[in-house]
Amino acid sequence: MAVKVVMPKLGMAMKQGEVSIWNKKVGDPVEKGESIASIQSEKIEMEIEAPEKGTLIDIKVKEGEEVPPGTAICYIGDADESVQEETEEPAAEASRQADPQPPKHENKPANTKKDRLKISPVARKIAEKAGLDLKNLKGTGPGGRIVKDDVTKALSEQKREQAEPVSDQKAQETPVTGMRKVIASRMQESLANSAQLTITMKADITKLAALQKQLSPTAEERHGTKLTMTHFVSRAAVLALQSHPMLNSFYKNERIITHPHVHLGMAVALEKGLVVPVIRHAEKKSLIELAQSISENAKKAREGWAGSEELQGSTFSITNLGAFGVEHFTPILNPPETGILGIGASYDTPVYLGEEIVRSTILPLSLTFDHRVCDGAPAAAFLKAIKTYLEEPAALIL
Repeated sequence: MAVKVVMPKLGMAMKQGEVSIWNKKVGDPVEKGESIASIQSEKIEMEIEAPEKGTLIDIKVKEGEEVPPGTAICYIGDADESVQEETEEPAAEASRQADPQPPKHENKPANTKKDRLKISPVARKIAEKAGLDLKNLKGTGPGGRIVKDDVTKALSEQKREQAEPVSDQKAQETPVTGMRKVIASRMQESLANSAQLTITMKADITKLAALQKQLSPTAEERHGTKLTMTHFVSRAAVLALQSHPMLNSFYKNERIITHPHVHLGMAVALEKGLVVPVIRHAEKKSLIELAQSISENAKKAREGWAGSEELQGSTFSITNLGAFGVEHFTPILNPPETGILGIGASYDTPVYLGEEIVRSTILPLSLTFDHRVCDGAPAAAFLKAIKTYLEEPAALIL
């Protein structure tokens, strides 16, 4: 009897999954565990493996098509076997399948030069179809593995090199799909469905910078984590949220839902978009525990190992553009949150200390909040509380 392969459920919030590319076509033989397709849902992309050995006898979902989890995407059976449709609801089928785990590093022995190359099946298929030399591709995936984005980037560069003179070039059109599509939809929804206002403030972090310099070597030696300014600001924000819980809330159905715990979202920039890994129960963590969670979550997100459940459920978010030299900016709320804190680039400047002029380090902060939930005065009080923690940093470690 033919084996049905269904669209897996990549997390509780998943509603649709898209077949990115088929690695096999109807009539091709497949081995158990062999990658037959690549799928994606919002911020996660993974490969589908054949559950049994046989022949791919039918494909139900085309490349680029989105379907709910549990929907049959193909059938595997004997070469001369016909498919008999089942009447079972997709959701019931999906409920019997365990949520897929993030793809693991391949440790299969290599027998040929082709096998020794670290490249995902999707990336290999696209590259070979386009005639790209795999040896010239640089992998940015885990362990230097060549992934889909590496191939598409190489193709874009190849097209630019072969392009006509600027005066004869046509405008390039890029379909908005996957992560970019989700980000575009969420940001538009955020601005359309909330009353956002941004206020700014500057914190004198001269003492904090000295404390960071003093603690970082010890933290790295004992705990394997180098303390950064982002870690200190995150700790200050978590402490301030406990005394200003209105910023740790949602506006829903004309009600304000205040959360008893702080689930801190930390924005991480990727080449193809932005993800927000979540540190749950951040209020229960010490400075070093919070720093470890932030660093570990960011690493998983950049390497593509963060699961769907780790990228949702935050109650307050932080984003940092300081590394790009940006001082003040206007962060957009991560719906349905009430607040998001932006960290800018610190700079040294002369400051009056009594009658003397001293050199101080200043850190710009930008807070965007939902005016439906919080007015300007309490939002400013919350931001001032963060400023106070940063300027008197002993409270961050006690």
